[in-house]
Amino acid sequence: MSNQKIFLVSGPVGVGKSTTSKSLAQKVENCILIEGDTFLHMFEYGAEASWETSLRLAWENILHVTRRFIQNGYNVVIDFVVEDELEWFNKQISDLQVTLNYIVLRADKETLIERINKRGDIELIDRALFLIQQLESSPQNHPYLLDTNLRNTEEIVDEILHNPHFVVDK
Repeated sequence: MSNQKIFLVSGPVGVGKSTTSKSLAQKVENCILIEGDTFLHMFEYGAEASWETSLRLAWENILHVTRRFIQNGYNVVIDFVVEDELEWFNKQISDLQVTLNYIVLRADKETLIERINKRGDIELIDRALFLIQQLESSPQNHPYLLDTNLRNTEEIVDEILHNPHFVVDK
């Protein structure tokens, strides 16, 4: 393949990030899914690191794994919250023949709270509300926002695959 694709799917808990990422990875030909939280969970078994160190190492490992899959002809979907890492990530893959698609899933406050309550993750509500406000207020994210309110996963994935405004310029 001469031009693989990377789909970087961001957003707070409750917007459908994992569900969307899994469905997207199934629809994209020759694709693998990287769940960024896996790298953060590696610290739960006795290793000690600050949040900043854990997050930095998670992103470095996401980058490393992504590069290896791209170099071996695979497309990649990454499911992880992107706060201010987009520019760094894009720079790190600039030497690859790859199209980076960035999607920031969003939902309104009431929908987020309802979805999180259904999951039973009530302790995550404050973090989700903080993140949605932060992600939506960032000018770099405005072109890439995708509303998940009143939309099913198939509709969301279809828009990601067919709407060119999610492509990030190199």
